[in-house]
Amino acid sequence: MSSIPVQPVIMAGGSGTRLWPLSRAQHPKQFLVLQGNRSLFQQAAARLSDLRCDDIDIAAPCVVGNEEHRFLVLDQLRELKGVPEATVVLEPMGRNTAPAMTLAALLATAKGGDPVLVVTPADQTVTDEQAFTQALQQAVRIAATGAIAILGVTPDRPETGFGYIRAAAAAGSEAASRVAQFVEKPDLATAQRYLAGGDYYWNSGMFVVRASVWLKALETFRPDIATATRAAWQTRTLDASFVRPGRAEFTAIPSESVDYAVMEKCPGSAFDIRMVPLAAGWSDLGAWDAVWQVSEKDAAGNACAGDTFVRDSRNTLVHATSRLVGVLGLADVVVVETPDAVLVADRSRSQDVKHIVSHLDGQGRSEHTLHRQVHRPWGWYDSIDSGSRFQVKRIMVKPGASLSLQKHHHRAEHWIVVCGTAEVTNGDQVILLTENQSTYIPVGTVHRLANPGKVPLEIIEVQSGSYLGEDDIVRYEDTYGRVR
Repeated sequence: MSSIPVQPVIMAGGSGTRLWPLSRAQHPKQFLVLQGNRSLFQQAAARLSDLRCDDIDIAAPCVVGNEEHRFLVLDQLRELKGVPEATVVLEPMGRNTAPAMTLAALLATAKGGDPVLVVTPADQTVTDEQAFTQALQQAVRIAATGAIAILGVTPDRPETGFGYIRAAAAAGSEAASRVAQFVEKPDLATAQRYLAGGDYYWNSGMFVVRASVWLKALETFRPDIATATRAAWQTRTLDASFVRPGRAEFTAIPSESVDYAVMEKCPGSAFDIRMVPLAAGWSDLGAWDAVWQVSEKDAAGNACAGDTFVRDSRNTLVHATSRLVGVLGLADVVVVETPDAVLVADRSRSQDVKHIVSHLDGQGRSEHTLHRQVHRPWGWYDSIDSGSRFQVKRIMVKPGASLSLQKHHHRAEHWIVVCGTAEVTNGDQVILLTENQSTYIPVGTVHRLANPGKVPLEIIEVQSGSYLGEDDIVRYEDTYGRVR
């Protein structure tokens, strides 16, 4: 008996605005470690690799993500053991999930094959890995026959933050049911009715379908998206790590979700769509209330992470990142601390955190985009102090990595090595610096910082000058394709 070929697809392009201030546009929730020692993205990749069994063969994963997150994707995949090297398809801008899934289908069929796509968001969590694997394996076998299989989560509360699937009949724990209807996020009374009815399930956003079936369904229901995405795929470029669809062509693709473009149109059509029930402690962690739901709690229902002190409080989430956070006499509240922003909210209003992000964006502020610690392909920097005409940064450079060869028109820099070995290009000189040694980079001098060693390099950088913005950089050479 031949095995069913499966192409795992991880959708990693979300922004996670409702988990602000921990989730930011350039470091969104799928790349955060909210529990244990793996990010949500890493958990998704590991779960999909576990699908392999006697009748299911798993290919290396395909990750569809944002151009801005490309090095986060590579770094986090490298940290995983046992997951083969992924193909990373980069979207030059967000166009929602239907084009993203289509890019994965075109990649999967590029060499003449027709594998089953197992498509999952990168920002979900489950508590029962075995139940999750069994449900997805069942969905793969259904999809291999030509049907579309989706995973519907058995609800345990009247949730208003999820879309729902109405099954043609209530599915048992093992049985798959035909999908009768997709419904939008309900109000509380409607959600309570759905829960009592027994035939409504949360829409998990996980889809299992042969690549050819997906492409045919898209061409049937949204030929404009199919045509535009094919045009972007045909003009793709390749490098060692990434597949890049044509930017101009991708811009012309209509933005639409998988659900709106195809899935909601399938019930009653020529496309057979089935729902596999999932009871695996699933959560999409779409808001802080969902994080509280899945977190370990004390006897009073409080969930804490980081350096916290909680007293006379109940059903409260406290997440501390960089300092002690004390909470006294609170109930049903979310407190999230980061070095540059703090959120305090009624837990029932978690979905509304996105409005704070919209306000920050409208005000032209950076707190919705960047953390104080900013990740770069070579490492990270943390802006630890600043004032008129000066800024202090802590910089970490990975072993073997280097910053671009660059200069600044408006600032000078002092570098002090804290640990590791620094190779410094300073004008015509190339020198090695070790712990407690320092150098000075005058305004306008071409320079570069590199780590030739085997351990991370950390330095303190003191900038001084009339303008200290990150855009005061002229790059001459760059390992990461950022020369301008």
